[in-house]
Amino acid sequence: MKIVVLVKEVPDTYGDRKLSLETGIADREASERVIDEIGERALEVALSYADANAGTEVVVLSMTSEASVATVRKGLAMGAGSAVQVVDEALLGADLGLTAEVLAAALTRTGFDLVIAGNQSTDGSGGVLPAMIAELLDVPNATYLSSVQIAEGSVTGERAGDGATAQLSADFPAVISITEALPDARFPNFKGIMAAKKKPFETLSLADLDLDANDPEASRSIMTAVSEKPPREAGVKIVDEGDAGTQLAEFLIQNRLA
Repeated sequence: MKIVVLVKEVPDTYGDRKLSLETGIADREASERVIDEIGERALEVALSYADANAGTEVVVLSMTSEASVATVRKGLAMGAGSAVQVVDEALLGADLGLTAEVLAAALTRTGFDLVIAGNQSTDGSGGVLPAMIAELLDVPNATYLSSVQIAEGSVTGERAGDGATAQLSADFPAVISITEALPDARFPNFKGIMAAKKKPFETLSLADLDLDANDPEASRSIMTAVSEKPPREAGVKIVDEGDAGTQLAEFLIQNRLA
């Protein structure tokens, strides 16, 4: 069985987040670059299955910049058998549509039985990429799974809703996405870090995937303007001199809050 796990490099959740006003893209150098935690949890699902089932191949796949090799290689240090990285300058600032096309093309080239992704990244928070990829690949898609059971030719899991829990299943090939309810990822040990240096690591370009980021017939979102969030203004302080209730009511009415 071949399981491909989608991982993404993101700014550290606990670091600074800055937007480049020149490009309208997040400044990746503003904080430490790490694998998104939900991607690591997705990788843990695959590795846990591989630990118990000999012959399982686990591949990490990412669309990143050239500077992200070390981040992707962490997936190898955690236990994945190989990695595929899609790097191309034309992908800078790619929207969800283009990202889905690239990853779907890379998955077609790599081959897979099961694709595991996180439900949404901590930077873009789109939450739709796994479904878009499944649509392009024309395979079943089970999203937002809070538990996962992988069998020889199918995958099942639970999706928690507001009033009920749904049991989902799909035959291979399939794409699934998981939530933070899945276990934390393992830490790479010294042996894994050293072994990662010798594991297969393939870098692909758009030309390798026969894709054009500027295809005039493809739907693309464009950015027309970008600006920093304005600073917060000082609030209104109400001093109770017997008319605080009236002042509060007037404030709410003026700001259409009542």
